[in-house]
Amino acid sequence: MKITDIKIQTVTIPLVTTFKTALRTVSQVENVLITVLTDSSLVGFGGAAPAAVITGDTVSSIVGGIEHIRDNLIGMDINNSEGILQRLNNCIIGSMSAKAAVDMAVYDLVAKSLDIPLFQLLGGITHDVKTDITISIDSPAKMAAESKEKTGQGFSTLKIKVGGSPKLDLLRLQSIQEAIGSETRIIIDANQGWTAKDAVHVGKELERRGIVIELMEQPVPARDFDGLRYVRDNVAFPVYADESVFSPQDALKLIGMHAVDGLNIKLMKCGGIYNALKIASIAETAGIPCMIGSMMESHISVSAAAHLAASRTIIDRYDLDAALFCSINPAQGGISYQGARIIFPEAPGLGIEAISG
Repeated sequence: MKITDIKIQTVTIPLVTTFKTALRTVSQVENVLITVLTDSSLVGFGGAAPAAVITGDTVSSIVGGIEHIRDNLIGMDINNSEGILQRLNNCIIGSMSAKAAVDMAVYDLVAKSLDIPLFQLLGGITHDVKTDITISIDSPAKMAAESKEKTGQGFSTLKIKVGGSPKLDLLRLQSIQEAIGSETRIIIDANQGWTAKDAVHVGKELERRGIVIELMEQPVPARDFDGLRYVRDNVAFPVYADESVFSPQDALKLIGMHAVDGLNIKLMKCGGIYNALKIASIAETAGIPCMIGSMMESHISVSAAAHLAASRTIIDRYDLDAALFCSINPAQGGISYQGARIIFPEAPGLGIEAISG
């Protein structure tokens, strides 16, 4: 079964509610969707989400990257998936989101050729996957009200966006704690929005006030590995890297420096499942747990991340709520949600039958 073409399309998806972090504010997202065609009846689906401020990828750069990848993969046999994925990763520097889209479509095709769901190809479902839900950065009152609403909908873990003003962030977290009590798990994500000293101040003040959090994610700028280590050494709860870890090499360096307690894997950052598996293996070898996350992505690429999450025991935290923010679903099939729980189809591959357009 050989690759004959890769069809590319873009889709604009209005969000149910505006998504705000320390890095960006968006009310709609553009995703690049692909269909990998073969000389058989089987096709593979993938998707990419541009996030220029995080990955450096825009719609045009993703499309250009996929076009270049397509030229390098046409004629290759899906039975040689290792060769395809090696060429995919070596034929272009960077372009991680473009690579991720093609990577997941290749995995989709391999699983379809075996007539099994992707999670089964990757190792089977090892546990239920229940996503957290993100609370966008806003006023303390609005964030507290939204947090209470989401816990009422059955979400047991909230990811609270913070960053910028430590004083205001503490007010936000105090208001949320008072609104929801101590039963709900809280993750705080600064999206690079603090200095290392600010992050330590916030951490110590949270401890003093008795505000319990599960972990602090990416408190400092992405390449400030020393700052991450300083925060980890001086706060009482785990510190996870997100924007700091794009590659297996980043994972090795962060773990070797003892800079983090955990890693947030995102397909758009690392270039897809092939590299995500390497990061997860490095983390597992070092005894470092992983979270799996998402950008503002459609059901297509979130489905790929969810299949990976279900299959690896080292991935035990799930930030796969991006599709819940999307007002439309361009996929027919794929994962679905039952409250916080992600439901996997038994259909082959990603379980996606078609994409709109």
